[in-house]
Amino acid sequence: MDPIRVVFVLLPDSLVLDWAGPAEALRIANQLLRAAGQPARFEIAFASPRPTSVGSVGITLAGLSALPPPSEHPGWIVLVGLPGGTLAVDTPEAQELLHWLRGQRFERGKLELVTICAGAVLAAHAGVLAGRRATTHHQHLDELRAVEPRCEVVANRVFVLDPPLYSSAGVTTGIDLVLHRIGELCGEALAAQVAQTLVVALRRGPQDPELSPFLAHRHHLHAALHRVQDAVSAQPQFDWTVPRMAEVAHTSPRHLTRLFMAHAGVAPLVYLRRLRLASAQLALQSGANVTRAAELSGFGSDTQLRRAWRQFGLAGSPSTAGTQTH
Repeated sequence: MDPIRVVFVLLPDSLVLDWAGPAEALRIANQLLRAAGQPARFEIAFASPRPTSVGSVGITLAGLSALPPPSEHPGWIVLVGLPGGTLAVDTPEAQELLHWLRGQRFERGKLELVTICAGAVLAAHAGVLAGRRATTHHQHLDELRAVEPRCEVVANRVFVLDPPLYSSAGVTTGIDLVLHRIGELCGEALAAQVAQTLVVALRRGPQDPELSPFLAHRHHLHAALHRVQDAVSAQPQFDWTVPRMAEVAHTSPRHLTRLFMAHAGVAPLVYLRRLRLASAQLALQSGANVTRAAELSGFGSDTQLRRAWRQFGLAGSPSTAGTQTH
């Protein structure tokens, strides 16, 4: 098979972790393939409208290739994010990149588009996301919807697969997406070796949420509520009730419920069940059976765990969660 040419397209200030992590995953995949006596599967290249560019952390990148012409060989174009709340696409470099993107013809198994973080917004400005499903960093979801209303924007997903478009939520999720693609093309065993080499604790899939339940509902500045959330997160298996949470906040149970709804957007016991469910998932993925996972996460029985699993719409069942590849 012809190697896949993976071209990371960089604008000034491109987020370094968006491209460095995925590029390292591909390099390690090649290294492991060669060690097994097989040819490398990926050719990695970096292109830009200018031969020199400065990354988001101030590093200067020199010797960058020009934006390549269309090719008959299989390849990926990888677009990455930029700092800031919205993308400025009125610079000469951005305009040149968008013009070049409009001239590409994406087709599954031939030329495919991979977007990381706000790279999806760049693709939307180029008009190549119409009729597609895609995700992006949670800070850019509304921007993506506004730039391309014909794109089905999927929120709170690590990555979304809509070949020949593969989009990820941003930053470290680009590694998850590339590991998934390595698994598709080179086998899950190799992808697992790459993840192990990268010391990735957990391989996330396309159904996993972008934001960990342990981080969700915490975009507020209320100190007492943070104290409660810290305590519940540290010991989700504890016999928590609303009055016991209220003791941590030094307030009444009724007022604590009001604080949760006003600042976290969720009821305290719903928040607790979500954390317990996340703890149970981690236990199952670590090899625990359903009964043990329920015990470790604070559910009174496997029946309660199964009921919560269905209530929050998780795929499959607790019995099969531990058998999934990570």
